[in-house]
Amino acid sequence: MKTIYLVAGARPNFMKIAPIVRALQGHARLAFKIIHTGQHYDRDMSDVFFDELGIPAPDLFMAAGGGSHAEQTAKIMVAFEQLCQEARPDAVLVVGDVNSTLACSIVAKKLNIPVAHVEAGLRSGDMAMPEEINRLVTDSISDWFFVTEPSAVEHLRREGKAESAIHYVGHVMVDNVLYQADKLAMADTAAFETSAFKAAHARYGVVTLHRPSNVDDPAMMANIAGALKDIAAGLPLVFPVHPRTRANLAKFGIDLGPNITLVGPQGYMAFLNLWKDAVVVLTDSGGLQEETTALGVACITVRENTERPVTVDEGSNVLAGTDPAVIVAEARKVLAGQGKQGRRPHLWDGQAAHRIVALLDQALHPVQVA
Repeated sequence: MKTIYLVAGARPNFMKIAPIVRALQGHARLAFKIIHTGQHYDRDMSDVFFDELGIPAPDLFMAAGGGSHAEQTAKIMVAFEQLCQEARPDAVLVVGDVNSTLACSIVAKKLNIPVAHVEAGLRSGDMAMPEEINRLVTDSISDWFFVTEPSAVEHLRREGKAESAIHYVGHVMVDNVLYQADKLAMADTAAFETSAFKAAHARYGVVTLHRPSNVDDPAMMANIAGALKDIAAGLPLVFPVHPRTRANLAKFGIDLGPNITLVGPQGYMAFLNLWKDAVVVLTDSGGLQEETTALGVACITVRENTERPVTVDEGSNVLAGTDPAVIVAEARKVLAGQGKQGRRPHLWDGQAAHRIVALLDQALHPVQVA
């Protein structure tokens, strides 16, 4: 039996490993341990959260905590090295592009433990994004690349990765959103904080903003807020506000007006219940670009670039940038019924995790030639 360490550092990472855990449970030749680095401590990450995902709670919580990028990465590396030396796994699987992804990849590689990167090859071209650096470094040392879209395959090829190591498997985030949507269809949603808002509004939009480039600059935040107020004049908006964003709205004295309802951060199922029925989602989130494409919900991305171009090329996402006039114009197209009609990309079918597990099984149990 080969053991794989599945590394997660924050709530979105658990969404990505959950389908892999479900695919590994009961496997004949592969065992796993869920490693929570504690990069983001979330007091709401209770047993209910893991029950929603259909996975057990982490086997180990490393409590890395916050700090600067260097401090956080160093703490994770020290703790993960000790763990791997005490109980050496046969492989380490990392997801996404957070500091935990980078830190655990480096540790594993230096200990000659093979590394699998899920969501490999995504590139924004923006080296001011810490996530872009994490993606580049992780992919430079990974052994197996599990890829979500064609652009990522091309990036990895240009970077000289072996064709045999690149696996276009689909997307575990899509696996998870389809799984959760099925569960939501049978759930009692009355207790969700936003149920009253949904009941009161037949048509509405959803907003999420958290990227420093959008919310830390007073002029930028004011411009985006102005666009949201214009849109809200024709469509009520609900805004689950990230703590960083809420603090800056207060700090900069920005009033979003009466047509934008501010609520606190939402749990996964509660938030899915909200955005899946929205007329449009306005966001700077990477994952939400993909999830909206998976469910065919119109998405307007308030960023100048995206590392997920398939959501624009094929899906329901429009990359609007941060010009208020463009953001408002794109929203008005959706409201007029002239929005983009996208489709779910190839292999975004809910089976990515099973493909990943099958490939890991093959890699860790090579056929012996007589």
